[in-house]
Amino acid sequence: MTDGGDDGSADGGESQSADGGSDSEVDRLVGGVLDGEHRALARTITNIENRAPGYRDLVARLHPHTGSADVVGITGSPGAGKSTLVDKLARTYRDRGLTVGVIAIDPASPFTGGAVLGDRIRMASNVGDMDVFFRSMSARGTLGGLSTATTDAVTALDAFGKDEIIVETVGAGQNEIDIVRTADTVAVLVPPGSGDDVQMLKAGILEIADLFVVNKADLEGADRTVQELTEMLRMGDGSPTAGHHGPDATAGRGGGNDSADGRSDNDTGGDEGDSGGVSDGHEWEPRIVETVANTGEGIDEFVAALEDHREYLVATGERERQARQRYAAEVRTLLREDVHQLLAEEIETRGGIEAAVDRILARETDPYSVADEVIAPVAERVRERRDEE
Repeated sequence: MTDGGDDGSADGGESQSADGGSDSEVDRLVGGVLDGEHRALARTITNIENRAPGYRDLVARLHPHTGSADVVGITGSPGAGKSTLVDKLARTYRDRGLTVGVIAIDPASPFTGGAVLGDRIRMASNVGDMDVFFRSMSARGTLGGLSTATTDAVTALDAFGKDEIIVETVGAGQNEIDIVRTADTVAVLVPPGSGDDVQMLKAGILEIADLFVVNKADLEGADRTVQELTEMLRMGDGSPTAGHHGPDATAGRGGGNDSADGRSDNDTGGDEGDSGGVSDGHEWEPRIVETVANTGEGIDEFVAALEDHREYLVATGERERQARQRYAAEVRTLLREDVHQLLAEEIETRGGIEAAVDRILARETDPYSVADEVIAPVAERVRERRDEE
């Protein structure tokens, strides 16, 4: 297993990229990643996570070389066995001759903001395998348990040529939904006998799952957990209520439906099995898989379910529709970040936020007027550029 933590360093160059980075360093990293150099990949992900100067140009140049990897998201409550399952999943992929990239989103350190690195301890079976690249990344306080750099790191792994990319999230309960915007397939782990955890799924995480994995299935209560999940998936009328791939799947999450006509492209399907699959309406019905990650029991069945979902995405056009939604959400996120930074700079030129608050407290102005004052020159310049074009 290649450890992505030791990334070395790179020398600076004379010229700079659009966002302030060294052109020569960007050139070296892009070339190294595309040539399969693990050290360049590690350095690239470090620059991405730290938002170092030049990272945007770096990601932009890697983007044309992406689109081949399958991205699997593994999430669920703490203690469900996510790290052990990811370790065994990576091992299974390697046994089949596939290369693997793993991004483990760890809790952020309260002192440094970096990853606590707890997941490395439980991923031992792939140590020494150069075709398994492992990287811990910090959640950095994000509600969904995903660092904002995760998508860019997936881009780097994809461009590097990894066949399978696994993203393991912190496990933050019902807020663990950002993984939908990164992974092609999302598997939610549920430990057996966890009635409270199953109830928690109703609060929000249920909707994101393509697969449910009842891990530690050799423990008491596993059968009951499977039964509870089955009942939740079929709320009386026999129709599936979960899964994020289907018509208007992202409605209510801020992603919207960004397909050309607002409809799903589903037009093919298959037979629906007892454990889930493609429903009569050609929508994916989440499956329930039982595993014992410690021993590897059920891992082959888990991989088979992942492959079935992948085939469904391709056959129905859902993979392309999902990519459209993902890129639309990414563009919106980047726009919000950039505009926020631009407006923060503008308000600083006007004396800073505290000066504005002083005026508001003195009843000399109000919050709406302050916002209008700050955004007015920016909006004016945007309109001027639009008219010029």
